Amino acid sequence: QVQLVESGGGSVQSGGSLRLSCTASVHFNSRRCMAWFRQAPGNEREGVAFLGGSGRTTYADSVKGRFTISQDDAKNTVYLQMDSLKPEDTAMYYCATDADYDGGYYGCLTPSSWGQGVQVTVSS
Repeated sequence: QVQLVESGGGSVQSGGSLRLSCTASVHFNSRRCMAWFRQAPGNEREGVAFLGGSGRTTYADSVKGRFTISQDDAKNTVYLQMDSLKPEDTAMYYCATDADYDGGYYGCLTPSSWGQGVQVTVSS
């Protein structure tokens, strides 16, 4: 199983920005997808950003245009840049990964490896 370690969570005011990082214990390649999920108290875990090994990305409608997922292959690290944050973005954020042999991100819709999570709190 892949080990994932997240960092970069914290508290910010509405309209602010944060960047989350997630370092993996394996090298990235075209057959591995990466994703960020979040879970707020009382809510189900939801996927917010997905990155396929081919570079294709997709985002939840609620974060589209505000969040950007990217990766640094040399550092085995995936990032989630979060801009124009809103109080409703407050949640525990989790990094996740799985294999996707087509280079897409569908394998990360139900990923097998998860990080421990980092808290993001946005105040109004």
